[in-house]
Amino acid sequence: QVQLVESGGGLVQAGGSLRLSCAASGTIFSINVMGWYRQAPGKQRELVALITSGGSTNYADSVKGRFTISRDNAKNTVYLQMNSLKPEDTAVYYCNEKQRGYGYWGQGTQVTVSS
Repeated sequence: QVQLVESGGGLVQAGGSLRLSCAASGTIFSINVMGWYRQAPGKQRELVALITSGGSTNYADSVKGRFTISRDNAKNTVYLQMNSLKPEDTAVYYCNEKQRGYGYWGQGTQVTVSS
């Protein structure tokens, strides 16, 4: 089992920045993929960014150049630096961890961007 705890969400004006963190605990294998997803009201959950244990990254087109995902393997923590935030980035952001065919989710953290 893996537990994921997100932090860092909040209210920010358009053009501002936020940094999300997700700390993983439990049985964590060295080879895994961690990522961030988001779900806006009335919309499906969508991928924001992924990072492998080797450091390879993948981003949604809508956040490329504005968001940066990173991880600290020693701390089992993944980060999402969000710059140049837009009102359309408003959503609940969820941390996800995948390993050995299993996926785990955090409880989510609200990000609200005002215009």
